[in-house]
Amino acid sequence: MDKITAVFDSPIFINIVSVLLLFTVIYISIKMLHKGAFKLVNDNASKYKLKKFITFFGYLIFVFGVLLIFNTKLSGIGTALGVAGAGIAFALQEVIVSVAGYVTVFSSNFYRVGDRVKLGGIKGDVIDIGILRTTLMEIGDWVNGDLYNGKMVRVANSFVFKEPVYNYSGDFPFLWDEIYIPIKTNGDYAYAKRVFTKILNDEVGDFANSSQISWDKMIGKYNIENARVQPMIAMSFDQNWITFTLRYVVDFKSRRGTKSVLFDKILTTIQNSNGKIEVASSSFEVTAFPK
Repeated sequence: MDKITAVFDSPIFINIVSVLLLFTVIYISIKMLHKGAFKLVNDNASKYKLKKFITFFGYLIFVFGVLLIFNTKLSGIGTALGVAGAGIAFALQEVIVSVAGYVTVFSSNFYRVGDRVKLGGIKGDVIDIGILRTTLMEIGDWVNGDLYNGKMVRVANSFVFKEPVYNYSGDFPFLWDEIYIPIKTNGDYAYAKRVFTKILNDEVGDFANSSQISWDKMIGKYNIENARVQPMIAMSFDQNWITFTLRYVVDFKSRRGTKSVLFDKILTTIQNSNGKIEVASSSFEVTAFPK
């Protein structure tokens, strides 16, 4: 009995029990705060960000609590951190930078969950932002177009300090895209420009009108030119053919689908033009073979 009593009264046992109690209290508090916060916030993006903030704050409290438990004097905390600081910083420098990247992502506007980004050379949609890594659902690679290929990639948050972060849906939810249509030089280019303009306005005109609002906000926020958001057509020609460049804005997740619809309508219009428009192509004529 004396040995059992001595174990229960030992400082190490008391410290271990204190850590377990601290962990239990913090864990229950985090879960309760999650439920309470979700009742106050409606949109999913804010819920996700608030959940991550509460969890991260709980980790900090737990770490400082453990330091206080195993260092009875406050001055001991500084001494312990000073001795171990250099070694920890060197051994865990990538982890420390990733945690700093996590704080930077949430305190700035680098990207959010749901954004389409290119981070660390990987392009995809952000599906989770952890303390050390950001999880992307990758697009492209062996799949042509902006479509998922089935790979989930976890990229260290430290890349926000090492490489450029490309955000395809940051302050405005659209991208500019272009289609090139070559037609024969003897075609009715005025008719072609007229019907191509109508196709663009019918398919992406409404989206361009709603995107104009987002672009106007960008102009007030950043020092950028007032670029044209409405559909436009540019024309160039040489001795081979006339090239029409159809420029338009599209939702960052609908780029491939929108282009397919536009191509379908353009080809249908060309076929129904009774020869006014014909697609141009390169051709080579072999007149003789070398002896």
